[in-house]
Amino acid sequence: MTRGIQFEGRPVWAEISLSAITHNLHLVRRKIGKKRRILAVVKANAYGLGAVEVSKHLSRLGVEAFGVTCSSEGIELREAGICQPILLLTGFWSGEEKRILHHNLTPTIARLDQLRLLERAAAKSRARKSPKKFRFHLKIDSGMNRLGISPGQIGAFIREYAACPHLELAGTFTHFASADDLRSTQNEQQENIFADVLSQLREAGVSPGIVHMANSGAICARESTWSDMVRPGAVLYGYHQSFEPPEVAASVKRDMRLKPCLSFRARIISLREVAAGQPVGYSAKFVADHSSRIAVIAAGYADGIVRQRSNRGCVIVRGRLVPLVGTISMDLSMVDVTDVPGVALGDVVTIYGQDGKTAIHADQIAHQIGTVTSDLLCALGRRVPRFYIS
Repeated sequence: MTRGIQFEGRPVWAEISLSAITHNLHLVRRKIGKKRRILAVVKANAYGLGAVEVSKHLSRLGVEAFGVTCSSEGIELREAGICQPILLLTGFWSGEEKRILHHNLTPTIARLDQLRLLERAAAKSRARKSPKKFRFHLKIDSGMNRLGISPGQIGAFIREYAACPHLELAGTFTHFASADDLRSTQNEQQENIFADVLSQLREAGVSPGIVHMANSGAICARESTWSDMVRPGAVLYGYHQSFEPPEVAASVKRDMRLKPCLSFRARIISLREVAAGQPVGYSAKFVADHSSRIAVIAAGYADGIVRQRSNRGCVIVRGRLVPLVGTISMDLSMVDVTDVPGVALGDVVTIYGQDGKTAIHADQIAHQIGTVTSDLLCALGRRVPRFYIS
């Protein structure tokens, strides 16, 4: 555990290990080979870890592109000095075109009507500035039924694109719905649908540009999907998907030994003795069944200890796992430290991370409470200071 971090204010903080991110990136590169590009997914503030600092680190390591959700996330990276292509993964909303062009962001076309919007903006921009065509990526809905041009619309897309002289198709991609389920036939179906769309484009004389479809799960377990570029998200930060069947999960983890990058910690701000039969916290959801020592820590659901962990799971105090007790409140949580010798006010509590030989990570907690790791990472509160450890 990093004990050297000192700062003023409420004692809750996150440590993000840049060396762990470096390690995980190297594993991805080793897995896919040197010829393929990497688009690092840093949307949602790099899964809550801090998009600017994480992207700067990945940029120094030679990542070729970045993926964000929207123009505001892309602009934040541009203003921080990120020069690589930045793809807006979920497209854009009417009225954003001017600033997308101004900041040289790469939009996704996920609906046919977006082509004309982008063409008009690119034509105006080109008249004033560069003679270069403005580049975009095309998203294909291969079966997730969320965003993207459907396979039946490809003919219409080709016709619309032919009428857009100021635009250039720089990439074509799709997204898997079940990449972590090796028993599902949906993945092969999506691959086949996507391959057919690419064939239609090429037969019409339209280059699809950079082809990409592999997310974190597909990078780990579906070599056939790697194409020209891959899009690692959670694996960059040290977390595997919940692969099915279980033996596949075990094999993947042996093959790619990721290092979780997040340690989330707080300090004990109160200690009290609670007699048997006494309740703790909102709605008396926990009642001590014996004389207990209860610690209050300076972190609640507004900081990232999600409410689903009320009376559920553990944290680490002085190298020991201790149970969370009572209802998680907005700013505070309680833990039973009865069995921790020498526990004292100010002791560090590890919510995620390692203390001595004991570790508990976000992916383990996600599995326990029936959610995904990214849900817990993104829950890390804005008021929690992040410290980046080399």
